[in-house]
Amino acid sequence: MKKILVVGLGSMGYGIAQTLHRSGYKVYGQDKNPVQQKRFVEGGGLDSDIPFKDLQAVIIVVLNEKQTREIIFGQNGISDKLKRNSLIMVCTTVAPDFAKEMASSCNDKGLLYLDAPISGGSKKSAEGKLSYMISGSQKAFEVAKPILDCTSETVFEFGEHVGSGSAMKAVNQMLAGVHIAAMAEALTFGITQGIDPKRFLEVISKCAGTSWMLENRTPHIIDNDYSPKSSINIWPKDLGIVLDIAQKSNFSAPLTATAMQQFVAAAGSGLGNEDDSAVAKIYARNAGLKLQNN
Repeated sequence: MKKILVVGLGSMGYGIAQTLHRSGYKVYGQDKNPVQQKRFVEGGGLDSDIPFKDLQAVIIVVLNEKQTREIIFGQNGISDKLKRNSLIMVCTTVAPDFAKEMASSCNDKGLLYLDAPISGGSKKSAEGKLSYMISGSQKAFEVAKPILDCTSETVFEFGEHVGSGSAMKAVNQMLAGVHIAAMAEALTFGITQGIDPKRFLEVISKCAGTSWMLENRTPHIIDNDYSPKSSINIWPKDLGIVLDIAQKSNFSAPLTATAMQQFVAAAGSGLGNEDDSAVAKIYARNAGLKLQNN
């Protein structure tokens, strides 16, 4: 039985871990949140006596670059525990330069690194239908292929130039963040014109103004359900990465910067741990509106 360690058991990492478990892997897991750790163990996962020398791969699905670096190269990092040619597959959204740095450092220790950001949300993660944007050596890809096959619906390959996958993820996050903010702006604008949010969704989802994010996130607002499928706190980090890349490339990204401001305002208003659809509360507050069921 092949053994995998998943570090980061949030909505995406937990889905990956459960999919691998269902597919016959022996899955170990680590998370700083004891609630997530308990849920993982109750679902059949293992969290103790991790056999680092026998692991086929470590999959990292955490919040940011700092956590990723600490997991790999920190004081108790995995890089000193794994056998040579073990795979480190990083699904965290990171800057391309960070991915290159991690790959180079892993290579120095005889480890394989795969730049493997993901998209699809918690639902597709649980169903084993994620989209991956991967870059890395052919050897890393070959080790990862069985994992990718059972956890993905689509795998987009960007060659051996590490960081290309993360660059593509930055483009995706630029659009996703702007689309969420645009949805919140349009929905609350509609309320000022007497349009009920349910009617908004019914009509716009069948019209040219729709987007995947609009169709996915608007029901959260209608249901007054802000339990985090993807939290507000993710977006200042992800859009920050986008804007940093843009600045280095002398590229102006005004729509991204505007969306970023709304998520920062939401986080600063104490909404950071709520679902990212809660950015609509900022628009509603500024307009003196009351959202559905609030």
